[in-house]
Amino acid sequence: MPRKEMSLKWLIIGAMFSSVGMSFVWPLTSVYLHDRLGVSLTWIGIVLLFNSLASVLGSYLGGYLYDRKNPYHLLIGGVSGTTLTLIALTLFHGWPTFGIILFFNGIASGWNVAVVNSIGTSIKSEDSRYIFNMLYFAQNLGIVIGTSLVGFIYSISVTLMFVVATTLFLIFLIIVLLEFKPAANKSDKKVSDTEKTTWSSKSLPKANAIMLFTFFLSLFIIWIMYQQWVSNLSVYMTGIGIPLRNYSFLWTINGGVIVVSQIIINWISRYHENMILEVFFGIFLMASSFVVLIFAKTYPFFVLAMVTLTIGEATALPTIPALVNTLTPVEAKGRYQGLIQSWASAGRALGPLFGGLVIEMSSYTALFIIATSAVMLVLIGVIVLWNILHGKLVMYR
Repeated sequence: MPRKEMSLKWLIIGAMFSSVGMSFVWPLTSVYLHDRLGVSLTWIGIVLLFNSLASVLGSYLGGYLYDRKNPYHLLIGGVSGTTLTLIALTLFHGWPTFGIILFFNGIASGWNVAVVNSIGTSIKSEDSRYIFNMLYFAQNLGIVIGTSLVGFIYSISVTLMFVVATTLFLIFLIIVLLEFKPAANKSDKKVSDTEKTTWSSKSLPKANAIMLFTFFLSLFIIWIMYQQWVSNLSVYMTGIGIPLRNYSFLWTINGGVIVVSQIIINWISRYHENMILEVFFGIFLMASSFVVLIFAKTYPFFVLAMVTLTIGEATALPTIPALVNTLTPVEAKGRYQGLIQSWASAGRALGPLFGGLVIEMSSYTALFIIATSAVMLVLIGVIVLWNILHGKLVMYR
């Protein structure tokens, strides 16, 4: 007898293979293009911007189509698309072919994350917060595994790096083909195709629509500021005499703290359930990490800032999709999960450019002060609007 519901175990395993595979592509894109192919930093910035914009497009399309089409077929299409782009990168990784293929890879990877998260909303046997915590845990564990191996494999051969990534996505594709068929049964929800197609965002209660937009805008701003850690902080730290390997080790700490934090958060969530408090606490810690950066001049301060950022990230970022899930009806869960990824990807796309402009016009200290202020304003906005609207919000299963 076929399973009625998608297995969370296979969803998590699939998400992890996808995350490890993509971790063989994005961390070394800039280094490879600049050092091996001699591409200018301006062109690299353009390539990364278009890759992020492609991810925004893929996330939106994947989420939008989830509500209208068979999720099983959508994920087969997305994973197949990613696999094909990785095969293309294995064969053709010169310039400008690399940049063009990376654009299509961005569409496919955004699509996959949106569809996987949307499938998570269809699992009713587990609490939605637990599902999104575990997906976040798997995706970050994948990044830890991938980024710890990619430097070693890159030093052997660039081609080998893409061969390994392709192999991981072929395994993911086999897992999808064999274990994701129950995802097609999401129409257990008893929603007809006509209802899915005719459902309009006007049908959403006004309070829900305002709160959802607040969460999307919050993610956009948070990710713009978070990207300073990824893009500009390495230059700042090396500029004050801290070795690059010490900066790289911060991301090992980030991965480790996320894994430990998720275990603790999942344990606490069995006994206490208040998702919005987790969001408040997480955003507050993320803002606090930038306060530490304002005064950081020695490595222990950067470690403290990273640990603070990571605990905040691990608390708030997986909880927001779970809250969005409870604020959206079954006809539109995919659309709104896709929008989460789209707004986050847009923030990631603009982050390095925003930081670069602030540094050029002023200083790193000014950037950290702006980041602190922006994330604190996000926190105040979310608290105020939640307190005004929470009595009018309609909660869905």
